[in-house]
Amino acid sequence: MASIGIFDSGSGGLSVYRELRKILPRERYLYFSDNAHCPYGEKSAAYIQDRARVITDILLGMGADIIVVACNTATAAAIATLREEYPAVPFIGMEPAVKPAALGTESGVIGVLATAGTLKGSKYLNTRGQYEDDVKIVEHVGQGFVELVEGGILDGPEAEATVRASLQPLLDAGADRIVLGCTHYPFLQPVIERLCGSGVQVIDPAPAVARQTLHVLQEKGIPVGEGPFSIDLYHSGEPESLLRIYKLVQ
Repeated sequence: MASIGIFDSGSGGLSVYRELRKILPRERYLYFSDNAHCPYGEKSAAYIQDRARVITDILLGMGADIIVVACNTATAAAIATLREEYPAVPFIGMEPAVKPAALGTESGVIGVLATAGTLKGSKYLNTRGQYEDDVKIVEHVGQGFVELVEGGILDGPEAEATVRASLQPLLDAGADRIVLGCTHYPFLQPVIERLCGSGVQVIDPAPAVARQTLHVLQEKGIPVGEGPFSIDLYHSGEPESLLRIYKLVQ
């Protein structure tokens, strides 16, 4: 049985946990929500790296065999540092889903919703650079999206107005594929899809990350599927938001 550590700035990484459980239902999960320091989007790389080290030490102390950095901003800011400083630990990061969007677009325009930290990160910039000669890529920070999810506001007038403000510029530019570049954003996907209307596909990278985690576990010879399932939830702040979102993914 694998012990899979997962961390995020808050509850958003549970969107990745949800996909992991679909293909790895009989493992031990250790989830850390750094909600006392959420959101990460506007924080410095050095700050996020320090938090990532602290959380990695906690997860390893709890017996994690592999760590999923279920946060696009933390992946952009810290995963290279983590891999360098913890060479024996397999780390899985979030991949910007630009490739499937670029390959699938019919309008020739794709939109990316992400945090400011993700959009400035080298991982995203390198991926964008591979495709921006072939398609038009328009970007927007999901202003207020993380706060909505942490506050449990996943639908209704406030959620719709907040989402519309960041989504509409992408739709106005003609995007027919919308990439979700933050693990919190899939919890707003029903609202996003409703506002997009037919003909626009919303792409969540979490399923691909789950498949990559399984691949690395098998590659490393870490036994999987031996059960029983268990999960431990950890948090640096108040537990309410984490428990609220956790109930949605069960």
